[in-house]
Amino acid sequence: MARRRVLLVDDDRDLLRLLALRLEAAGYEVATAESGEAALGWLASDRPDVIITDLRMDGMDGMRLFEAVRARDATLPVIILTAHGSIPEAVEATRKGVFGFLTKPFDSAELLREVERAVGLAGGPAAEADGAKEAWREGIVTASPAMEALLRRARLVAQSEASVLIRGESGTGKELLARAIHRASPRAGRAFVAVNCGAIPEALLESELFGHRRGAFTGATQDHEGLFQAADGGTVFLDEIGDMPLALQVKLLRVLQERQVRPVGAVQPVPVDVRIISATHRDLEAEVAAGRFREDLYYRINVVSLELPRLAERREDIPMLARHFLRQLAERYGRRVRDFSPEAMAALTVAAWPGNVRQLYNVVEQVVTLGTGPIVPESLVREALREAPRAIPSFAEARREFERGYLAQVLRMTGGNVSQAARIAGRNRTEFYKLLRRCGLDPARFKPGRARERRGA
Repeated sequence: MARRRVLLVDDDRDLLRLLALRLEAAGYEVATAESGEAALGWLASDRPDVIITDLRMDGMDGMRLFEAVRARDATLPVIILTAHGSIPEAVEATRKGVFGFLTKPFDSAELLREVERAVGLAGGPAAEADGAKEAWREGIVTASPAMEALLRRARLVAQSEASVLIRGESGTGKELLARAIHRASPRAGRAFVAVNCGAIPEALLESELFGHRRGAFTGATQDHEGLFQAADGGTVFLDEIGDMPLALQVKLLRVLQERQVRPVGAVQPVPVDVRIISATHRDLEAEVAAGRFREDLYYRINVVSLELPRLAERREDIPMLARHFLRQLAERYGRRVRDFSPEAMAALTVAAWPGNVRQLYNVVEQVVTLGTGPIVPESLVREALREAPRAIPSFAEARREFERGYLAQVLRMTGGNVSQAARIAGRNRTEFYKLLRRCGLDPARFKPGRARERRGA
């Protein structure tokens, strides 16, 4: 089993050394940082199983560090130590989501118990054997921090009975994530039944979901067990639930509330025990506001929401995914292809990928079927992509774009008031004017009167 990892954060070097010795003696792998800023730098490239931080530190204190960590990774437990502990501080910290709050001088046994409890609850990669880790997330190939954070959340919610709504563009792998949640859940030994709500004609969808009795309608020559009954004790995955007709939404809500289905043409309901995982590429809040999706059903299926990132937001995964698909497809088609040329891989990495992982799979399948040598050339990739290559902006260009967006935002917030905007940005007026000139922004254009002129008021 991999060693559990702890990040210690404190501006007291002696305390850091003492804590590290105690945790290492207990079998933990320990990293240290002497400030909140240094801890965030460490977290940019690695992830511990738990963070232990002092509350009172120069610069970024423990609560500010916790809030920054929480914004990046809501599943990473943080334990705060302080010599200035008080009941109000502890209550406020735990209300915001801090895992534990211990006062100094602390009891070593109590600290180790708290760390062990935090690691066990987080269920991170070090908390389980590598084989068990891979079994539940089989087929999900990633090295992306965003995806790993999402998978940790999925692993936690899998242990509950909460309904899950998976959001994401078409082709991001929503069903793959739903299957992973099922495999990680106590229902793993029972059926996982997937149904695409947008692919089945409306007239047949109710019968497919809830079943029908013989003679219920023309062509119903025998009883038919619906998908909910087929999944009894397991999981029903409702893909593209945003496409479900309103009339059927009412019946689905009743099933979720009463935990029983009434097959078409039946008199008596049939009890069912299923866990619901739904998925959609639609903005369901907008659908609710437009009256196309029931608000009560929305809240019933959206107990926990997980959002899959676009492939363009996890470009570090593209080489890994491309080679994974290449191996699979080369074996399926009996081809000798072994890898991509550097130029071909570069073209894959900077492509737009509007179809996400599914499009990447299709591109790899095309180059495998058309390739004649062991190495995939750039020309085959470009042909499969059917688009001009998109260059990743330079660091300077990306930074300038961020600065421009940030400055425009604070100018909009302040109605073009440079003094207020400079205070928000933490710059003096002279520096702020230099930034505005460098980004080509005119404060006058953000004044309320000018905004009305632009709208034609």
